[in-house]
Amino acid sequence: MTDQVTATAQAIDIEALKERYSLERGRRDPSKSPRSYRDMRADFTQMLDDPYADAISRDPVDDEVDVLIVGGGFGGLMTAARLREAGVERIRIIEVGGDVGGTWYWNRYPGAACDVESYVYFPLLEETDYMPKERYSKAAEIREHSQRIAKHFGLYDLALFSTQVTSVIWHEETCMWRIETNRNDNIGARFVVLTTGPLNKPKLPAIQGIEDFKGHSFHTSRWDYNYTGGSATEPMTNLSDKRVAIIGTGATAIQCVPPTARDAEHLYVFQRTPSSVDARNNAPTDPEWASNLTPGWQKRRIESFTAQFTDRLDIENEVDDGWTVLANAVRGKLAAGRPVSEAAKLLEEADYEKMVQIRERIETIVDDKETAEALKPWFSLYCKRPCFHDEYLPTFNRENVTLVDTQGLGVEKVTIKGLVVDGEEHEVDCIIYATGFEVASDFAKRAGFDLRGVDGLTLPEKWSEGMSTFHGLHARGFPNIFFISQAQSGMSVNFPHMLSVQSEHLAHIVQECLERGIKRVEASASAEEEWTDKIVELSGDRIEFLEACTPGYYNNEGGRLDLAARSMPFGGGPLAFIEILKDWRANGEFEGLELDGGSTPKKENT
Repeated sequence: MTDQVTATAQAIDIEALKERYSLERGRRDPSKSPRSYRDMRADFTQMLDDPYADAISRDPVDDEVDVLIVGGGFGGLMTAARLREAGVERIRIIEVGGDVGGTWYWNRYPGAACDVESYVYFPLLEETDYMPKERYSKAAEIREHSQRIAKHFGLYDLALFSTQVTSVIWHEETCMWRIETNRNDNIGARFVVLTTGPLNKPKLPAIQGIEDFKGHSFHTSRWDYNYTGGSATEPMTNLSDKRVAIIGTGATAIQCVPPTARDAEHLYVFQRTPSSVDARNNAPTDPEWASNLTPGWQKRRIESFTAQFTDRLDIENEVDDGWTVLANAVRGKLAAGRPVSEAAKLLEEADYEKMVQIRERIETIVDDKETAEALKPWFSLYCKRPCFHDEYLPTFNRENVTLVDTQGLGVEKVTIKGLVVDGEEHEVDCIIYATGFEVASDFAKRAGFDLRGVDGLTLPEKWSEGMSTFHGLHARGFPNIFFISQAQSGMSVNFPHMLSVQSEHLAHIVQECLERGIKRVEASASAEEEWTDKIVELSGDRIEFLEACTPGYYNNEGGRLDLAARSMPFGGGPLAFIEILKDWRANGEFEGLELDGGSTPKKENT
């Protein structure tokens, strides 16, 4: 793969490509076509209904626990598992879905699969003694593994499903949180862990007339098999006489476009900005390889994968996939005699070279030259989430598929009969919104419930001038609560890695507090300020990179990023962040946290 990248771009003109990238970014300037989204909870609640399970009738729960976890996805499952391993028994999980899985409970669209290698993406493989069936697993297997984790750690008896948290309120006099839900539950918790995640609230574009459409419509996170027929693995026979529109060409659309095109009478794919699409090359798991793995193999492989996005080129690339191709390319350049002092320049070269290869690949697959040109991405590889698929590009050679390229402007309006782009109406029977989740919106907005800390402080009030935390986990004014996100913490394209790191860290804190009789733990003002200052200080390079990218959820849809510096991940890199937390735990003094409202006492040696 490295040789391909290098050979492809021996004579590329990087300065000319920079100009082209700038031109494409300018065409998608949000001032020309503002990117805004509808609040589905206000206007399209039917698109948020759970099509996969009916809420089981039960009595309200009146309970008191040590830890309450909001969210039953990977973050919630790993948190509960690590707490179990730490000996914490009194746990509750509240999940709005009908089962565990989080994103993978909701995402059941045809073709849904992970785009990071299963062996590093699946949490707790060694602990649950499981090996994925293939290198990039389908959604059903990921959902089943979520259930496996819940069963292995005895979490089902702790969970309240089909339940929405409505309020989380701090009570200073008891040092407890009171949690209420839409099913009249009233639960007291010493600690609360918010693992609602960045991919829990579907977003719907605010297109003029979107409510006027008289046909059928749904979001990919609530795929309507009652309408389409079939399943994620079986043909959707009800679409054989339907004209279908899919809005969006991000990671979800890359996966659901091929099966929809296969089954629909005609498919229109509405594109604002193309994704980079490289080969997937999936394969079944090699049983001989799996049988030769030694204990600790998954942790080592995960850390190897994450290292490829840092300057640690001394760490072997065990995964060697499309995500890590740039690291391989830089290694190749260094091996060819380029000096280590030019590492940043080498990475830039590798990025441009790889994108040349991706665009050339489109030309070799897509027959129609105009369509091929429209599908070409003109931005850096990591400006948007890279995609990998072997059937997406060939789909545009089908006679029943039309790419509607909006040239960065998006759909003009929705009518009773269809969608309008550049003055032309495309009549369809069904609109499928592959428009993703609200990743860029603030935590309080995504969470969807009333959260109030000390003296009734709300998160919007707390973060009115920008986010502030200690280690991304603690916010002053919100004692005994842990925020699980990538903001002000470590970040990896392999989300479960950082979820594992954070869950291990918070389980340590909870265990120590319970064993030492500590009732209240809160970030000190100075620790929070110092950590936030560090986040801002280290955010410069990332902001500069994102500002050069075409609009998307990575860069606030092309909007201002200077105000977002405080919400950036830790700029020292994920491996450095992991070491910071390890050293903090080893220190044993709870540095930066105030215990029971006072100074931080040292732990007595026993």
